Amino acid sequence: MSEIFLRTKLLIGEEKFKILQKSKVLVFGVGGVGSVVAESLVRTGIKYLDICDGDNISITNLNRQIMTDFNNIGSQKTHVLKNKLLNINPDLIINTFDYFFDEMTCESFEFENYDFVIDCIDNIKSKIMIILKSQKNNVKIISCMGTGNKLNPMDLEFCDIYKTSVCPLARIMRRELKKNNVKSLDVVYSREKPRYVPNDRINSSAMFVPATAGLIISSEVIKKLVNLE
Repeated sequence: MSEIFLRTKLLIGEEKFKILQKSKVLVFGVGGVGSVVAESLVRTGIKYLDICDGDNISITNLNRQIMTDFNNIGSQKTHVLKNKLLNINPDLIINTFDYFFDEMTCESFEFENYDFVIDCIDNIKSKIMIILKSQKNNVKIISCMGTGNKLNPMDLEFCDIYKTSVCPLARIMRRELKKNNVKSLDVVYSREKPRYVPNDRINSSAMFVPATAGLIISSEVIKKLVNLE
């Protein structure tokens, strides 16, 4: 199975690849962003991966979530993604948490056991809890801001939360993180002004924006895990 990662080893070297193989990553939310994060990490060499999401696949997910198709509508997202990832690397060690992260479920996660946590969820209160628990346990974390109602992936940027602008979710997060005395946080956000959506109950989306955000996040995770810039 080592041939799967031949090209990764050529890119970063054998010793740094061994670090990836020992690293344990937790992804919260496996929608348009998180599903791409999970798959790209596995294809690059992450061997220990946990994924958390309480949603089932709906027909409106087919436009952007990489594990979805007509055959798995109604299925649990984490189960479908797990099967897809195991078909990429059968040696993958993957655990699924088939519920949402909140005050009721937060104690299910031992943050100190992870090398990296990735926040790809939308709920602000839960995002704050994930960030605080990660930083309390000195675990690296990247948080994704809003990718809905956006059309231009070239406007995505990786930076500190306090350097963000335009993004409505990032604005709220800056305020709430200040209240919690969070001094710094790595995020991916979009400088693009959100587009008008006639239906205010649902966000518009196109795959290339959340997918690009997911690829940027996974790139930063890999680089930080093996100390590459």
